Amino acid sequence: MNKTLTTPISNEDIAGLRAGDIVYLDGYLITCRDMPHRRLVELGRKLPVDLQGLAIFHAGPIVAKDGEGWKMISIGPTTSMRMEKHEKEFIKETGVKLIIGKGGMGPNTEEGCKTYKALHAVFPGGCAVLAASEVEEIERVEWLELGMPEAMWVCRVKQFGPLIISIDTEGNNLFEENKVRFNAKKAPLVAAINSQVRFIK
Repeated sequence: MNKTLTTPISNEDIAGLRAGDIVYLDGYLITCRDMPHRRLVELGRKLPVDLQGLAIFHAGPIVAKDGEGWKMISIGPTTSMRMEKHEKEFIKETGVKLIIGKGGMGPNTEEGCKTYKALHAVFPGGCAVLAASEVEEIERVEWLELGMPEAMWVCRVKQFGPLIISIDTEGNNLFEENKVRFNAKKAPLVAAINSQVRFIK
């Protein structure tokens, strides 16, 4: 299934989507990686952006000054698994509906997505400049004292994607399902190869 999600995203908007589906995003996308997660979950600090119904991007962008504002130069995803231990609580506290990053996430995020109705999706690696071209405007930046990669950049995006859903609202995890499938195929192949290979001892 291909679908465009527009913020604010409702539970109904994402209910029929399943792991492996492809979506695009219109509306607001906020960069949010390690430090904002830690400030909220570990330190109990209120986020400067209301994420209810919005999307976050595990990304450390390269941004340049553009007159009075900012211009997105490059915005590639960072490894989502770094946020795994915080993501369930983060979803609960913020009401975020779409989490975008690189690679899979684990059981904590699965439970968060299932319980509080959210999605995790992956943006294709190596396409940071393409992603930047899909940012229409950077409206503002919060917590810039954390540095450019860790700050929360509030972006308006158009047809941001393609985004491959890796965890759906039922907790199905594409990466974990694929591991099971690939390992099942791998075992007989490895056995066949080993039967033909002889090592010098």
